[in-house]
Amino acid sequence: MGMTLTEKILAVHAGTDQVKPGDLINARVDIALGNDITAPIAIEEFKKSGALTVFDKDRVILVPDHFVPNKDIKSAMQAKILRDFAKEQGLTYFFDAGEMGVEHALLPEKGLVLPGDLVIGADSHTCTYGGLGAFATGVGSTDLAAAMVTGEVWLKVPESIKIVFSGTLRPWVEGKDLILYTIGKIGVDGALYMAMEFTGPIIETLPMAGRLTIANMAIEAGAKNGIISPDTITRDYVEQRAVRDYTFFSSDPDAGYAQVLEFNVNDIEPQVAFPHLPENTRGISEVGQIIIDQVVIGSCTNGRIEDLRTAAKIIKGHAVAKGTRLIVIPATPYVYRTALKEGLFDIFLDAGAVISPPTCGPCLGGHMGVLAKGEKAVATTNRNFVGRMGHPESEVYLASPAVAAASAVLGLIGGPDQL
Repeated sequence: MGMTLTEKILAVHAGTDQVKPGDLINARVDIALGNDITAPIAIEEFKKSGALTVFDKDRVILVPDHFVPNKDIKSAMQAKILRDFAKEQGLTYFFDAGEMGVEHALLPEKGLVLPGDLVIGADSHTCTYGGLGAFATGVGSTDLAAAMVTGEVWLKVPESIKIVFSGTLRPWVEGKDLILYTIGKIGVDGALYMAMEFTGPIIETLPMAGRLTIANMAIEAGAKNGIISPDTITRDYVEQRAVRDYTFFSSDPDAGYAQVLEFNVNDIEPQVAFPHLPENTRGISEVGQIIIDQVVIGSCTNGRIEDLRTAAKIIKGHAVAKGTRLIVIPATPYVYRTALKEGLFDIFLDAGAVISPPTCGPCLGGHMGVLAKGEKAVATTNRNFVGRMGHPESEVYLASPAVAAASAVLGLIGGPDQL
């Protein structure tokens, strides 16, 4: 039997011709990533190990993006630990101050994660890079420390689920809607420790931004990784960015899958995930009248320039509803600068929005938009757990940039067609 895309990447990095689900492997990592929440623990464990240098100063990447610009003394100290370690180790890729962006948007943009890579990161949404055709997964801080020392990681080869999208996309339906719909169908544990391989005619025409969004939320279905076979769209994206060579892998025709799911996108309208789980999805026509206090457009899920363009297209000529706050967070300096050049900031500011520097910020209840008791928010982020964006009695509704923008104008959850 042939191998899936995920199995092929793992086999190559384990130095073997064949792997199968359930195999335990030691695999070489191409990138080991940490941020200002998880890396300080990894750095502490690295030092406890007695290691003097990281395995490769070009392959260990640190991005302080969660609580930056630093919101308090504790977060400032966390970032300083990364800064000092990066200097001590001579790391090639440490992104600070004006270079810093949300890690999972920044690394693809910089060409640091590439097709065929094996990437681990001490952040659950490391699976984002599967949109490029890489095996990418989140690990704990101690696993990151071990990889920083050895350049290797211990893994169990996951089973794969193939998810096929066909049909014709409805207006305003994007990658975010496809992954929310999928999670709504299979649940937050529907792909537990599995590889979610997204394919079909719709995926084949989906822009890279949409692919990265889909892979980003594979973890919300419990998956080990999400992945999309690289193609000409992938090549167009990476060839001008790549800092090193890369390899395209694809699944064999006779590869084995634990399950195959087929979805006709004709049946999918813009989606909203209700509190307090990403699986609580409803089509926009089923939402009803839910008044909101805040809208957040940004994050590693939907803070790319394509997302801001979509939001600006809807908001242009409108004002944010009275009593509603709109916070726009470009994911990287490039996105920030491009949005500024294209006049998107004028549209947002004219509407009454607040524009933040790049940061994860409110996504994890960090800063730049923490919710008070009883407040409701629509967010283009990836999680809506209890207390995720602030007070335990606040509520977060997950949606695409299109729905988020329309909701900001309406002052309640709604879609662009309602404007």
